[in-house]
Amino acid sequence: MRLAKLLMAAVAVWSLYWAAAAWGLRTGIESWFAQQERQGWQAEHSGLETSGYPLRHQTRISRPALADPRTGTAWRADWLKLDSPAAWPGRLELHFPATAQRLSYFDRTAVITAEGLQASLHLKPGAALELEQLAAVAGGWQIERGGETVLSGAALDLRMVQTDSPETYRITAGAQEFAPRAAWRRLLAASAPLPERFDTLALEMTVGFDAPWDRSALEQRRPQPRRIDLKLADARWGDLRLKATGALTVDEEGLPAGEIALQAENWRGLVLMAERTGALPPALRGTVERVLGLLAETSGNPRDLDIALGFRDGYVTLGPLPLGHAPRLIIR
Repeated sequence: MRLAKLLMAAVAVWSLYWAAAAWGLRTGIESWFAQQERQGWQAEHSGLETSGYPLRHQTRISRPALADPRTGTAWRADWLKLDSPAAWPGRLELHFPATAQRLSYFDRTAVITAEGLQASLHLKPGAALELEQLAAVAGGWQIERGGETVLSGAALDLRMVQTDSPETYRITAGAQEFAPRAAWRRLLAASAPLPERFDTLALEMTVGFDAPWDRSALEQRRPQPRRIDLKLADARWGDLRLKATGALTVDEEGLPAGEIALQAENWRGLVLMAERTGALPPALRGTVERVLGLLAETSGNPRDLDIALGFRDGYVTLGPLPLGHAPRLIIR
């Protein structure tokens, strides 16, 4: 009898805690939307529902819409579900609908559809909610623009994990059966038609930012990269393959300095691709091919090339060849 009373009391206490925490989550979400509106955002939704008793808190936000006029970025979807253990909401999972999501940057809008798209966030306890781990996974996905599919894939896996240094994160990415749109394949094709899908597309790097990622990264200022250690970038597309490793530092203006080592198979096709995408001025193509051809001959295999992509004083070079101004690495 005494044990039954203790169990009933425990259930009552837990139920009160669950209800209070659920109320706190809903209030926190409403307060966050209101705060963004006060800062000039469009931030709205059509309703909140909470379920998951007794072990989880599952909050469904109906028709969320967010727009930041400072960056021109906007997003909306049919719904978004937040799912976390009742004992600690800092282990959060976000589930997205299989229906279309719209992501806009000023007047350009991409329509995203994905099967089983979900993101997980592991946050440190505390008011800052510092990010320990972020992951996004999906099954089949595609991105449309203007009614045309521009990118698609069979699976996607993106991860960002905090290291022992709070400002440094290990970032990995992989896409299975990644497919650019047909018009791009025709444009970029060199001597032979490119297959519909990539054989390999993978990335692993460590990035040191000027601040940890926490709630202020969304509400105020994005942390900016200051050190990039590229462990491996690997892309294989038909008879083209490019691998890259190296390290860069980034100054406060977003200008990188350092060197990236490139290994290219069928490098002439990559030069043609760079010209057609605008990365290489057409007037430089002949000079680039002659110099790279001489460098490739020294390696014993004229189809393959080992060369460095250098960044210094705001400019970028490919081996001994100047390519122009370096891109600014700034997260808006």
